[in-house]
Amino acid sequence: MDRPRPLKKILVIDDEENMRHMLKTMLARYGYEVALAENGAKGLTEIAQNTFDFILCDVKMPKMDGMAFLKKGRDFLHSSTVIMMSAYGSIDMALSAMKLGAYDFISKPFKTEEIRLTIKKAEERERLKKENIELKDRICRIGVNLSFGNMVGRSSAIQTVFSMALKVARFDSTVLITGESGTGKELVAQGIHQESERRNGPIVAVNCASIPESLLESELFGHVKGAFTGAIKDKKGLFEMAEGGTLFLDEIGDVPVLLQPKLLRVLQEGEIRPLGGEKDRSINVRVIAATSKDLNVEIESGNFREDLFYRLNVIPIQLPPLRERSQDISLLCQFFITRFNETLKSKKYFI
Repeated sequence: MDRPRPLKKILVIDDEENMRHMLKTMLARYGYEVALAENGAKGLTEIAQNTFDFILCDVKMPKMDGMAFLKKGRDFLHSSTVIMMSAYGSIDMALSAMKLGAYDFISKPFKTEEIRLTIKKAEERERLKKENIELKDRICRIGVNLSFGNMVGRSSAIQTVFSMALKVARFDSTVLITGESGTGKELVAQGIHQESERRNGPIVAVNCASIPESLLESELFGHVKGAFTGAIKDKKGLFEMAEGGTLFLDEIGDVPVLLQPKLLRVLQEGEIRPLGGEKDRSINVRVIAATSKDLNVEIESGNFREDLFYRLNVIPIQLPPLRERSQDISLLCQFFITRFNETLKSKKYFI
């Protein structure tokens, strides 16, 4: 289940009681938490005591108008997006407000939809700014540390992988990691999980090639009591164990053809049905899959479903073998020497 997000907080500053009431009613209907102030001075008191995501502020008001509010509230408005409102609007006034830090200017009278769209546009801008800052910070960390999760590398080939993995980490899209055995596919999956919003949830890994075909369905989806001989009680599958987190399906190319439709349904519907069960269960799991096989060849030979491939291959990441990134060999050697020195509490040697 997705966690409920906290309500966005909006402060409405306007000397007209009817306008305040109308905006509060409308914004509350759209899911915002609304506070009210009848002039700029009251607005200053509010922003000094509380943090608001958005502020709707009239220009012409007694005691303290909107422009004075912008000037005097500068120290408290860094994290708030201010939208000015006025029935006496002009281009010069709008420009003056924006020079003082306002995001937008709306002329009265306005339609309620205009207010909603302006706030939505501001929300999108703030979201993109936040994501851009986070992404730059992560990419900077990669550049400084030459690492992603438990992987290290300075070559352009592996840095491209690190950059892509960071970008996709913040989404819930399915990722398909391909590459030869030993290239670090599980390490990339772990890194994506740790950089994602699911980091506090579990990451469950399974090697599909290591589980007998007769047991794989039960392992993935669980089973109910009496589903087969020896099923003496209900058992959760790996999908349920990964609830709220990430399920890493290694060697996905070895999943039996007869089981692939059930896996496809999970990716399409977000539901599982335990072996022997009669009802579907909703799950909230991100799937990252990996394989050392060429799935296009497997599709042509009839060993892998094409529709499942496209569901898995939403975001592909190809891992290069070490022979194609020889620049990383010395860095990897130093990494393992340091790790073994720490483990063995030995003297530190360098190469």
